[in-house]
Amino acid sequence: QLQASGGGLVQAGGSLRLSCAASGRTFTVYTMGWFRQAPGKVREFVATIRRSGDSIYYADSVKGRFTISRDSANKNTVYLQMNNLKPEDTAVYFCAAGSGIIASSISTATRYDYWGQGTQVTVSS
Repeated sequence: QLQASGGGLVQAGGSLRLSCAASGRTFTVYTMGWFRQAPGKVREFVATIRRSGDSIYYADSVKGRFTISRDSANKNTVYLQMNNLKPEDTAVYFCAAGSGIIASSISTATRYDYWGQGTQVTVSS
């Protein structure tokens, strides 16, 4: 089970930190990441981190503004630090986990086996 939290309403240029806590199985062996879905749009990849933390991937639209990290003490918790937020970042953000995902498929939502319930992020202009 994945539980996402930390969403909210923020002005453009502001920051939010999302958290995803995993429980119920050994998610430490899983690649964990974030996707988002805006109204009327398909779910899109945001960022992913491998279980070791050595490999991190970002969508071009968030590079330099968002940072994904894995809790060093509890590998079952993943964070998404979002800085310099823009109105186009407004969406429901979902955390996800999967195993055996090759690099070329890292941004493919169907490769992830487990999903959280989503947390709303709204950025006002």
